[in-house]
Amino acid sequence: MRVLNRLFILVVLFGNLSKTNGQNTSITFSNPLHPDYQTIPVREWEKNFDSFEFKDYKKGSHQLPYRFHIPEKMKRDQKYPLVLFMHGNGERGLDNRGQFERFPCVKFWERYPCYILAPQCPSKYGNIPNSELVWVDTPFDAKSHTMKSEPTWPMQLTIELLEKVIRENQIDSNRIYVTGLSMGGFATWELIQRETAKFAAAIPVCGGGDTAFASKLINIPLWVFHGEVDKTVLVDRSRNMVKAIINAGGKPKYTEYPGVRHDCWGLTYGNPEVWDWLFLQSKQ
Repeated sequence: MRVLNRLFILVVLFGNLSKTNGQNTSITFSNPLHPDYQTIPVREWEKNFDSFEFKDYKKGSHQLPYRFHIPEKMKRDQKYPLVLFMHGNGERGLDNRGQFERFPCVKFWERYPCYILAPQCPSKYGNIPNSELVWVDTPFDAKSHTMKSEPTWPMQLTIELLEKVIRENQIDSNRIYVTGLSMGGFATWELIQRETAKFAAAIPVCGGGDTAFASKLINIPLWVFHGEVDKTVLVDRSRNMVKAIINAGGKPKYTEYPGVRHDCWGLTYGNPEVWDWLFLQSKQ
């Protein structure tokens, strides 16, 4: 049933082509600011995120949808933490809804008032190479990878968006956190590799980074998660990053779930202790 739902969503997002003389001239997408709940009704998991605003960030011909949560009952003289969430490969799109499908978290924002930023990486369409429509340009089943000198445009827009959000809101610059799963786990590693000084802590889930940057990460509190028998992203990707950081002098936390495959995000994000740990971290 999940596969059929996913196929239906893709048809809705990418099946509407305008034609002139038999040629495809444009693609009409779902509006990321005004979701079409009649075509695709609200799914049960979406209800956890109904307080998150629908927004987008544009630069040139590129568009990055994102959802944004603002703490309730804010005090004017107080600053709040920010959590940046990076979704996985299967949640790409422009509907501005799918990024939360595999984020089965407890509502940590009710216990810890905070901002939450959740961008959505566009999915494959038209003639745009798939390598441009990912957070990190690497095969996710590879044994290792070298970080490119320049980020993909979705990652670049995310970095710019993060700066904009920090600048325009009451955000505590000492308590900016990042987490992500699968492709978003790779994104989490790349963000702390590129923007090391910005983050107070990170939680990469079933992802992988570039071990050459291990020495840059020794002072960032890290809690890394992976399933022991993951065949999608090899468990050695997390093991090797943790080992490299320890060898460089860091002290990352590492949880490996015995017998668990790729989908370890439910065990991770559904654990209140993970969020308790995260919100204890500060650069001060």
